[in-house]
Amino acid sequence: MTEGEPIGCHDCGALHRWHALSDGQRARCTRCASVLYKWYATGPAPTPASMVAITLGAVLTYLIAQCFPIVELELNGLTSGVTLLQAVGVLWNERMEVIAAMVFFFAIAFPALELGALLYVSLGLLKGRLVPGFHLLLRVVQGARHWAMTEVLMVGILITAIKMTGLARVIPHPGLFAFAALTILGAVVLRYEPRALWTLGDRFMPPRPPVTLAADAHPLECRSCGLVNQDRPEGGHCCRCGAVLHHRVPNSITWTWALLAAATLLYVPANILPVMYTESIGGTEGDTITSGVLLFWNTGSPGLAIVIFVASVLVPVSKLVALAVLAGTAQWRSRWAPAGRTRVYRMVEFIGRWSMLDIFVVTLTVALVRFQALAVITAGPGALAFGCVVILTMIASALFDPRLIWDPIDNEAMSGAKHD
Repeated sequence: MTEGEPIGCHDCGALHRWHALSDGQRARCTRCASVLYKWYATGPAPTPASMVAITLGAVLTYLIAQCFPIVELELNGLTSGVTLLQAVGVLWNERMEVIAAMVFFFAIAFPALELGALLYVSLGLLKGRLVPGFHLLLRVVQGARHWAMTEVLMVGILITAIKMTGLARVIPHPGLFAFAALTILGAVVLRYEPRALWTLGDRFMPPRPPVTLAADAHPLECRSCGLVNQDRPEGGHCCRCGAVLHHRVPNSITWTWALLAAATLLYVPANILPVMYTESIGGTEGDTITSGVLLFWNTGSPGLAIVIFVASVLVPVSKLVALAVLAGTAQWRSRWAPAGRTRVYRMVEFIGRWSMLDIFVVTLTVALVRFQALAVITAGPGALAFGCVVILTMIASALFDPRLIWDPIDNEAMSGAKHD
């Protein structure tokens, strides 16, 4: 972007002027305090060479993590160990196709899409050109990053390993260490924001005409690349990345309410029905989310009990309540605490993925405990209902347009972003 070019706030829609930042600075919206862009919060600004090196390392680590077993259980001379893909296959063969698909996409497919697209784009930038499909690939990175849950999976692996120590001997395998390294590398890769890469790509594109913000102008900010477009109709396409432009997300509140209603209905069976069945010599026993929390608490692992309670009970309930408040106040065009409601929206977006923790624990437990003569664990209908709750609430938060919070506020004047 060029000096003084307009940039819109993703959370409140306020327009600002883009200014170059010094090392370590971030530009924040003067209205809602959201981070507009950074270059860079920690460490030096990324270069194409560093992007290729880190992303290539993450890709290789990803392949090791997916190809090698994570852990192995040993019980009375019997052993059981699986890769993540094999764990997905176990669920699929048990007629739990929906849960298997969730784990496959969130822990295998979307991380692969993000890393593969980012590596391809970075190689092009290293050679000083834009690869074919540059803008589409960055949009793929943006979408895949929202759904990739490697860090949640890693916590699920640790909880499963600790849980299994009471049943059998747990032997770590290369997949465990690869996932740990991939989690760390993933945190570094997150520094390569698609919007920052679009700015790098502008160097290899013809200059765009300057955008004027006259009183009769109606600029539209692209929700993908962040470019403020002028003279583009509602439903038109961004002149940089080709994404469809809308003044506000179409039917945002209606979709949010519909998804919230479905998630609320499913949350009841998710807590009542068993998420796992344990078949042993003593019979079959079903475990709900609550009984799993109590099991960890009563067996001397209160820390893990708290983690599961927060991820599987507190977070989903908080999301449902928070999204209902956001949708209701936006629909009634409330002027109450817009900055506070925007912070609540950002919190919902951040914590939403962690509810998948219980699904990952169920997946790994079911795949590992395959001792046919002694014990077998299978997934229950509660896991399916809970997984659907997680997906529905994540889609609801993605479709809710936080700019609706600020629409009743008459504060559309251009302002300069503050730096910190």
